[in-house]
Amino acid sequence: MSARTLVQGRTARTRALAAAAAAAAALVLTACGAASGSASDDGAGAASTEAGSALAAVQEAGVLRVGTEGTYAPFSFHDPSTDELTGYDIDVITAVAEKLGVEPEFSETTWDSIFAGLESKRYDVIANQVSITDERLAKYDFSQPYTVSTGVVVVPSGNTDITSLADVAGKTTAQSATSNWSQIATDAGANVESVEGFTQAIALLKQGRIDLTFNDNLAVLDYLKTSGDTDVKVAFETDDVVEQGFPVLKGSDLAAAIDDALAELRTDGTLAEISTTWFGEDVSE
Repeated sequence: MSARTLVQGRTARTRALAAAAAAAAALVLTACGAASGSASDDGAGAASTEAGSALAAVQEAGVLRVGTEGTYAPFSFHDPSTDELTGYDIDVITAVAEKLGVEPEFSETTWDSIFAGLESKRYDVIANQVSITDERLAKYDFSQPYTVSTGVVVVPSGNTDITSLADVAGKTTAQSATSNWSQIATDAGANVESVEGFTQAIALLKQGRIDLTFNDNLAVLDYLKTSGDTDVKVAFETDDVVEQGFPVLKGSDLAAAIDDALAELRTDGTLAEISTTWFGEDVSE
């Protein structure tokens, strides 16, 4: 599958599509500032009202606008040989878009600003291995899970002091500030330094500036396999079983539409096929 990467503001077509989506949404909106309030209880009602026509706007524009990092292999990254945006999440959301009868367009951003882009309506949905947590469910609606994974702790290959969660207390880790791994590290008593993503965390680990980093087992195993990096290793697996879904604005009818598309992709075998292509097994359930 292939998908076009949206580079914001670079093409007239991008501006035209954004204008079309905004015009369609404007037919049913009574206020334009409440999307930022979707991240608080006070703004939840207004955000729900605004978001309700999202599916109609997407179908009228013919485009599903997707926020993603583009730096998080094997889920969302650029193929080194072609520079094409690719990955498990990219393939799944592209298949979802096809079921909706539209084309995906991708906006790349850092993890810590990815939800702000959703709230400001730069895109309609996030495809970036977003873990479904109670805190996020209070702010956003999610699709049904399309990935199930566990957490692991990565340390320098020569480290023998960190072998369990109890050993993490007082150690320094690097995590994206708004990630669930950051919260898990904090709860374990680690000192957390904020980074933009997994790649930067690994770099700091290899430089000896941090002691460890938490991340998704699928991302870490793919990194070790594709990079051949022998300077780091998996110290242990956490007890956390994490489900990832596609977040949309609270009250958006896109959540149900994406669920329907995912159900079709499960039934026709496409989701399992995409999963097996990237991981050698079905990690979608």
